Amino acid sequence: MASFWTWAVAAIVYAVFLGWHRNWRGRLSTAEIEAVLATLQAQGAGENGRNALATMRAFLEADDGRPFHMLNVVRLSPDRVTDPAGRQASAREVMAGYTKMFLPALLARGGYPAFAARKVGGYFDTWGVDPGPDWSFIALMRYRSRRDLARLVCNPRFAGAHEFKFAAMPQTLNFPTQRLGGLLVQPSAWVGLLLALAAAVGQVALLLTDLGRLA
Repeated sequence: MASFWTWAVAAIVYAVFLGWHRNWRGRLSTAEIEAVLATLQAQGAGENGRNALATMRAFLEADDGRPFHMLNVVRLSPDRVTDPAGRQASAREVMAGYTKMFLPALLARGGYPAFAARKVGGYFDTWGVDPGPDWSFIALMRYRSRRDLARLVCNPRFAGAHEFKFAAMPQTLNFPTQRLGGLLVQPSAWVGLLLALAAAVGQVALLLTDLGRLA
């Protein structure tokens, strides 16, 4: 019977994972939305095209309680830039100053980088749009809920962190997306499969150990 403890441990770990990965609080309330918008306005949101309040309001009011992915299209400066501390560095080095602060906070709220890729060629099958910047890379960031996004953008701790991003990225665009389909397996599936495999291997190892003692 001791060998079945591997499955109990796997189940507990998976439950902890789901507690972190899923949004258990449902949709944003009207009071939460108004509090977020008031905080953003007090922080100067909407200035210089940053965190447009009307766009944020529409997104939060349409909350369906589901996770989403924010698509970021980025052009890094090809030249050395000045970071918020006044030091000269490459755009990638300055951008790292932002990600070091942002990623831990995102991970703490059930989010993570889902996909990132750098541009390696020119534009194909492109028409009907104005010539775009020479984009550097794209990144797809997973958010557990719109509530988590709201808490991140309202956090005063990141007011200074965003200055690193603004210094490194002269041009960017981003918009939220939701999954339609595809072959990429969701973490809620592959984490469960990995834990089941680990539990099965652990159970076999314990059974073999028990048989060896009896032999």
